[in-house]
Amino acid sequence: MRTARWLFGFVLCIAASAVCPNAFATGSEGSLAPYFLVQNGDPEGTGFPLKATDVEVHVDGVIAEVRVSQRYRNTGTVPLHARYVFPGSTRAAVHALTMEIGDERIRAEVQERQQARKRYEAARKEGKSASLLEQQRPNVFTMDVANILPGDDIRVELHYTELLVPTEGIYRFVFPTVVGPRYASAGHDAAADPWVRNPYLEEGSSSPTTFSMRVRLSAGMPIQEVVCASHDTDISWLGADEAEVRLAAGETEAGNRDFILDYRLSGGAVQSGLLLHEDEKTGEGYFLLMVQPPERVSAADIPAREYVFVVDVSGSMNGFPLDTAKVLLKELIGGLRQVDRFNVVLFAGGSQLMSPVSVPATEENLAEAFRLIERQRGGGGTELLSALQRAAALPRPEEPAARTLVVVTDGYVAADRQVFQWVGRHLGAANVFAFGIGSSVNRYLIEGMAAAGQGEPFVVTRPEQAGATAGRFRMYIQSPVLTDVSVRFEGLQAYDVEPSAIPDLFARRPLVIFGKWRGKPEGAVTVEGVGGSGPYRRRFDVAELAEGRDHGALGYLWARHRIARLSDYRKTPADEANRREITALGLRYNLLTAYTSFVAVHEVVRNPGGKGDDVDQPLPLPKGVSNLAVGTPVATVPEPELWLMAVVLAAVLVVRRRRGTI
Repeated sequence: MRTARWLFGFVLCIAASAVCPNAFATGSEGSLAPYFLVQNGDPEGTGFPLKATDVEVHVDGVIAEVRVSQRYRNTGTVPLHARYVFPGSTRAAVHALTMEIGDERIRAEVQERQQARKRYEAARKEGKSASLLEQQRPNVFTMDVANILPGDDIRVELHYTELLVPTEGIYRFVFPTVVGPRYASAGHDAAADPWVRNPYLEEGSSSPTTFSMRVRLSAGMPIQEVVCASHDTDISWLGADEAEVRLAAGETEAGNRDFILDYRLSGGAVQSGLLLHEDEKTGEGYFLLMVQPPERVSAADIPAREYVFVVDVSGSMNGFPLDTAKVLLKELIGGLRQVDRFNVVLFAGGSQLMSPVSVPATEENLAEAFRLIERQRGGGGTELLSALQRAAALPRPEEPAARTLVVVTDGYVAADRQVFQWVGRHLGAANVFAFGIGSSVNRYLIEGMAAAGQGEPFVVTRPEQAGATAGRFRMYIQSPVLTDVSVRFEGLQAYDVEPSAIPDLFARRPLVIFGKWRGKPEGAVTVEGVGGSGPYRRRFDVAELAEGRDHGALGYLWARHRIARLSDYRKTPADEANRREITALGLRYNLLTAYTSFVAVHEVVRNPGGKGDDVDQPLPLPKGVSNLAVGTPVATVPEPELWLMAVVLAAVLVVRRRRGTI
């Protein structure tokens, strides 16, 4: 009898999978989880409407202007409505969107988010081609494109600008290419984050989307070196201060990891100074002040400290990310002094402590930590918040010591804001530093934890970087390079200055101050503080700089910085007044925000009734991330074979029941 029930259930499963081919894919419409795409032998790739992403970047001094072009093509026989989830820089000020259909170019309008969504849905139902750009996180966007007719070739182009701030004399431009699969706990708000439920290609699958990148550097000062460690590139020198970087011809799978470009000015110079812009339409003036702090002076006597390493060993960390994390942790833990104490918290769906209390950094305890870390293989969910709570609840050492939580993760979690809130609430109890591991790190989480904890983010994309990054961390926490920082405006009518308060500087990177000014650009700006060798003071004459080159992007950058303070890493959910202020900034400065979106509509009815297939563009797994990040895929069987198996098994079942053998 049990055999009969088992066979009958198996037949039902096969029949169901034949009717619903996605039944064996990990995830479902009712769950908030990524899943593997089941292609069902689609050689034409009709389920992959995004065919190409082309990126053009122009770095002018310290400001990067970026154009991202996405080409959608319908190679099938029915109209498509496509959605694509893609990443962006956490500092990007997205200020323009256009859509091209044939010879027509439609410039998108920025509207309040719900209004933009309603306009898009109305255009879709009316059969008009339309595009909608929405922000899901400051570094995760979705593009919806409606009514892509068979044979259509639609190009959607977005523009953004961002500021490049050097650390230790190195300028870095990062272009994320793929959103890694996000883990969401049970009860996570599916309506708020539907993008989390997105299809992925299995590990090793080739992406059907091509990716190209071209960067033009106009540094304004002689460039010493240009390095792209993430991709193979061709670099052409156009002058002492200009270079062009392109992907090499052999980079056929370039869209599965962050594009990272580093460059250094001759002599390790850093562009400090005051940039100005006056908007002729509004009469508002904007300024950007970048001030290089003094050299770091190591403290002669560093007090004992306690370090708790909170390490992600979830499924998405399996393989390359976890191997890299092991190298990093050995460097970090191996660099502790015997007067320091430490502990290790491993987390996936649950968490595991190395010791119920932190232990001295003796050779024996270090060896035990190394053995524990080496045994990890990766698997399960990513419950970061509960791991942080467990780390913070550890008993304090008897001897007073500053507690530092060091989080090592790829950041593939959906509960970003809950983590930021927790870090912000516990800022006085423990310092929090975040290390992002992997080829396509969730930089929003890593940078957000650093912002909430008033620290610096660290990202390791390759195992060989681990030693240098661990060294940077040790230098970072030893002593601040500038404390008691203040900015005075003498004769310049400055207002709306960001940030409103300046914390101590630990890293050797410039102070960055945005603001507005009224009246004439005159007077001086003075920065003061205390460095490792004594008082520090820098003065900038505004009148001398006012005659220089105008910087039109400063308005976007000021507004984006204000929005970041109001919304990106808030410790508490946004209230109505906060929402209104962010919305007003987005509408006034033509910016994409959590509450404003870009919508473009081609006012021609091309598909009466708006009927068509909904397609979620599948994403490649980030390089080095295994199938365990999504779940264990089940091998698919073509539909005719599934039906044949179902019929044969059903016949066998009927015959055996008649004979009484089951």
